[in-house]
Amino acid sequence: MRSSSEDFSVVVLASDLGVDTRPFLLASSEGKENWNDFSAYLSDEDFSDLDALQIFRVEGTDNNGNRIFRIIGKYFPAPVVSGERVKKYIFHKLSIELPEGPFCIVYMHSTVQKEDNSPGMAVLRWIYEDLPSSYKERLRVVYFLHPGLRSRFILATLGRFFLSKGLYWKIKYVSRLQYLWEDIKKGEIEIPDFVRGHDDILEHRPLTDYGIEPALLHLTEVRPMGYSFGRYEGRWQSREYLS
Repeated sequence: MRSSSEDFSVVVLASDLGVDTRPFLLASSEGKENWNDFSAYLSDEDFSDLDALQIFRVEGTDNNGNRIFRIIGKYFPAPVVSGERVKKYIFHKLSIELPEGPFCIVYMHSTVQKEDNSPGMAVLRWIYEDLPSSYKERLRVVYFLHPGLRSRFILATLGRFFLSKGLYWKIKYVSRLQYLWEDIKKGEIEIPDFVRGHDDILEHRPLTDYGIEPALLHLTEVRPMGYSFGRYEGRWQSREYLS
């Protein structure tokens, strides 16, 4: 019998981990080569609704000269935007606004709710793995602001399995804005008021980082999800629903 030299992998996913397995199970060799090139997904699709939410923005630079790709988790309406569309939108933004040169990601996790704002770890891996290799190499660091106990635990225990090594070791946890300023000068990136407010609460109630005290900001001065859903509800009713 002839032995095959093709590589293969086995992915075992426990059913009770709450992980969206579709990116693993639906990926096929068909179209895989296309995903290695942005040109296959650059179209005239209208992303004005996502642009208006300011979820993803390219701003200044960090202290090492890396352009900043800012992501605000709280603004992401996960229940009404499919992983496929998020992927297209990110590729669209990167190809137009970061066509060359090193860059970093500043992800603000402040007051994020899993049910409302999180696309899932599997979707994030799916997007990263399908980036062209040049973009993976150009991504220098991911600043993870206000990670929280749950996020730290999940990434520490499952991150090595569900995130590639290239991405996992680029994540830098930043518990406070004052530590972010050690890597990025003030004024290089816009910080929403609710992120500053959350930072103030953590500063005065440090045990909140460990889940011991309630984060009061969830109850006050947080932009309501109606901003994400209501303003564009009519346009999103026809979008594919991904829970």
